[in-house]
Amino acid sequence: MIWRLRTSFSRLLTRAARKWAHLFTSTYRAATSGSGHLRFPSAALALLLPGVALAASVSGRVELVFSKDPNVRKHMDYSGVVVWLEPLTAPLSLPAQTPHAEMIQKGKAFSPHVLAITLGTTVNFPNYDPIFHNAFSNYDGQIFDIGLYPPGTTRAIGFRREGVVRVFCNIHPSMSAVILVLKSPYFSVSDKNGNFRIGGVPPGSYRVHVFHERATEQTLKALSHTVEIADEHVQVPPIAVSESGYLQLPHTNKYGKDYPPDSDALGYPGTKP
Repeated sequence: MIWRLRTSFSRLLTRAARKWAHLFTSTYRAATSGSGHLRFPSAALALLLPGVALAASVSGRVELVFSKDPNVRKHMDYSGVVVWLEPLTAPLSLPAQTPHAEMIQKGKAFSPHVLAITLGTTVNFPNYDPIFHNAFSNYDGQIFDIGLYPPGTTRAIGFRREGVVRVFCNIHPSMSAVILVLKSPYFSVSDKNGNFRIGGVPPGSYRVHVFHERATEQTLKALSHTVEIADEHVQVPPIAVSESGYLQLPHTNKYGKDYPPDSDALGYPGTKP
């Protein structure tokens, strides 16, 4: 009786082994397609590696409409739109170590003009100009003032508050930038053609959010929608961001006063330390 039980159990193990061997062989052939390089589809990997959540990439394209900006109207420049995903079915996991980012000052301009970061990121503001600068923000998001500092030096700010941070220079009124501080690590900023790609996204339900500095809050709220991430590559429908209703208002310096006339001509020339 014991021998029969052992024989039956052995046969079951043999059948199971054959089944998995056949599954692996067929999956390997389909994945390599004769090239010798593995390209497992998500479904096959999910079978071979049960319990392992596979990250996906989410991509798409944005387009700016009803814009008065010459770069958009003449050059079809759709850069600077931030798209991010808010998890609805799983808790957020921010990086354990403090991330770092950079916004340079060169040619009396901030670069990049739009910077998206996760909450807790430290941003460096190196001055590559041969003149002094004074980056600051006193709008909506985190308020900061890194003071006047000379060419060839840098200052850093840690961003601990979620929201939109509008950055200016206290010396040159034409200098402006936007830092978007997010709780989610799943975000991307569109390139000149309007393309964006968000990598490393776990499967689940997400809410898509969009930010553009020349779109009204009402317009941006209307663009928010949910998406299910189940496949390895997810292509979202095109996103049209309207700039209708946007009014550009002059900003003041860090003291809340108007800039002196011809402020952009001022340089506070300095020598590198």
